[in-house]
Amino acid sequence: MFKNNRVYSYYILEFLIIFFILVVLNNDLERKIFDAFEVFDHAGNKTVDVRDVGTVIRSLGACPTEAELQEMIVLYLEDPVNPGSIHVNKFIPFVSQFITEHKYEPATPDALLEAFHVLDPLGKGYITKEYISTLMTQDGEPFNQDELDEMLEIAIDPHTQTVPYEYYINQLMID
Repeated sequence: MFKNNRVYSYYILEFLIIFFILVVLNNDLERKIFDAFEVFDHAGNKTVDVRDVGTVIRSLGACPTEAELQEMIVLYLEDPVNPGSIHVNKFIPFVSQFITEHKYEPATPDALLEAFHVLDPLGKGYITKEYISTLMTQDGEPFNQDELDEMLEIAIDPHTQTVPYEYYINQLMID
């Protein structure tokens, strides 16, 4: 096919560089980030759709808000040449930095308990399904119906139809 072996070797080398040697992983954290990223790299081209970035980042234990995610995507991550996608070479150093700096960490069990105590001023130890549903869909960063259903599946005591919040917090910490 190729008359000159050097030309053939050059094309093979170029192919290997493009598809296999683009990602240099320097430590275990970068390997973990790459592994999470790779799950959503459906085309195998070292990119993910911007709509999957929140899922990838949250799977790594970070909890940015939707507004913070959009800011990350627009300002730092989205590929200007290929809008709608993010390349792993931009993703790994960016995510590695904020994980190392302990940004976007989830709330501690004590902080969650304190928040539930604010929602339960009578100290009953639970809140109603209706009350939590209203809070989660109307205040702050609202849940959609699928997110609410997923949360309620774990949070609601099937016998009382309430959220016994200390038990719920323990369930969250186990997962």
